[in-house]
Amino acid sequence: MKTKITTLLMAAGISMLAVQAHAADKLTLQLKWVTQAQFAGYYVAKDKGFYKEEGLDVDIKPGGPDIAPAQVLAGGGADVIVDWMPSALATREKGVPLVNIAQPFKHSGMMLTCLKESGVKTPADFKGKTLGVWFFGNEYPFLSWMAHLGIKTDGGPDGVKVLKQGFNVDPLLQKQAACISTMTYNEYWQVIDAGIKPDELITFPYEKEGVATLEDGLYVLEPKLKDPAFKEKMVKFVRASMKGWKWAEKNTDAAAEIVLENDASGAQTEKHQKRMMSEVAKLTAGSNGALDDADYKRTVATLLGGGSDPVISKEPVGAYTHDITNAALK
Repeated sequence: MKTKITTLLMAAGISMLAVQAHAADKLTLQLKWVTQAQFAGYYVAKDKGFYKEEGLDVDIKPGGPDIAPAQVLAGGGADVIVDWMPSALATREKGVPLVNIAQPFKHSGMMLTCLKESGVKTPADFKGKTLGVWFFGNEYPFLSWMAHLGIKTDGGPDGVKVLKQGFNVDPLLQKQAACISTMTYNEYWQVIDAGIKPDELITFPYEKEGVATLEDGLYVLEPKLKDPAFKEKMVKFVRASMKGWKWAEKNTDAAAEIVLENDASGAQTEKHQKRMMSEVAKLTAGSNGALDDADYKRTVATLLGGGSDPVISKEPVGAYTHDITNAALK
């Protein structure tokens, strides 16, 4: 009799666990780029059980050169995406109703890295030079900057020639361009690792040039926010994600190791990811996840100030909400 009761209790326990597992809300996050420390907070949140504590079952989908997060979101392939605000606002103006629900990155890591031997000493020296620029939505901050400088991008003698840069540093190494696009946490160090010394380079961080725009925010489709259940799921997701980010900031090496464990491609190295995480922590520092109104206004002003061909043509309406972070950070 005792054995029968024990068996029944075990069966009941297994059944309860099954119900609990089934009850976890599934959620898909589409990253802007491949698995790397740029997205460490999300991998940490999953590894440390922060999502599980919120009742979430999160699938983190890596990005890549052929993946446009906004298209994935619009097509129903993700619930939430990581994107840069210039791209998100330009996409919104084109008809895809992206809304920023949280902003884990406080600072910009984007910059132009130039060979000193090219003769570039100040932004005024860009004229007549070839500059490597990322596209697929990443060109918007650059185009706004050139517009603010009054420098055309048509290749003329008073303008710059734009080289569509792949996601590598080859144009600088092969001296096809005087300057290339780099991130403080990634491509700059690829240049250094290739054998070019820091004193042979000059960098122009967008933030120091006063044209920084917000990077790596979390975006969803506006109609989805009308669903209370979806909003609650996003509140849980943002709360757990920010817990992951703050843990990563304090434990950079351990966070990098978690990222490496999730890198199915095996392309990343421990040295590069630990260095990347150390730099990324500087960009997320100061953010609790809530979008700062001043940062948003600065980004919009930069994008609107694009001369005759601005990135966005009018002030966005409804492009962000504080509802999610207000609830998540209570």
